[in-house]
This record gives sequence, structure tokens and C-alpha cells, in this order.
Amino acid sequence: MKTLTRAEEEVMQIMWELGPCTVADMRDYIAKKNQQEKPPHSTISTIVRILEDKDFVGHKAYGRTYEYLPLVSKDEYGQQSLSKLVNDYFGGSANLLVSALVKKNDLDLEDLTKLLDELED
Repeated sequence: MKTLTRAEEEVMQIMWELGPCTVADMRDYIAKKNQQEKPPHSTISTIVRILEDKDFVGHKAYGRTYEYLPLVSKDEYGQQSLSKLVNDYFGGSANLLVSALVKKNDLDLEDLTKLLDELED
């Protein structure tokens, strides 16, 4: 699976949230969520076409209107991103990742206990 730029990930997050949607739907969502002007149609459309080229997005045509849908689930992309993070920054060791989270206080004892329980199952 290919990696995505920050802008591509942002558009994918919107599609995972909305499900099948048009570029207009995405522009409305961005404007409402960020309480700002709608981004240009051409900007979102360009990013969506790049995502189609990378096989992350498909579309259905309704006349001149296209409805876009994610072909890669958020979970699939998250798993790939996590694997890349562990390999690139922690030498492939999940233990080093967990250790870094504990040291940074992003993972408390309760979270660590839950993680250990899940591993035992």
C-alpha cells in the first residue's frame, strides 16, 4: 500500500467520516469543521484524483457528478502506518514503541495493564 501526503490523509479522514460523498460534500465538511471558507473545488478535486491514482478512492458517476468512496479502510491504513512507524523509528520493535509511550507518560499503568490483558487473550 502506498503512503499518503498530509493533505491526502486529511481528505481520506473526511471520506472515512462521511462515507460516499461528493467534492462539494467534502468542501462543506471542511468549512463547517474548521469554521472557515470552503477550500477551492479544484484543490479537493485534485487531491481526490491523486487518491484514485493511488487506489485509495473509487467513484460512481451520476451524470457530471462523481460520488467518491474509500477503497481502503481507516483500519487498514492505520495498521500500515503503525507498522511503518515501528519499523522506521523503533527498529521494528513494538517493545521500544511501548517503552517510549510509557516514558513520555502517554501510556499510564491502567493502559499498560489493558494492553497486557489483550496480549494474553
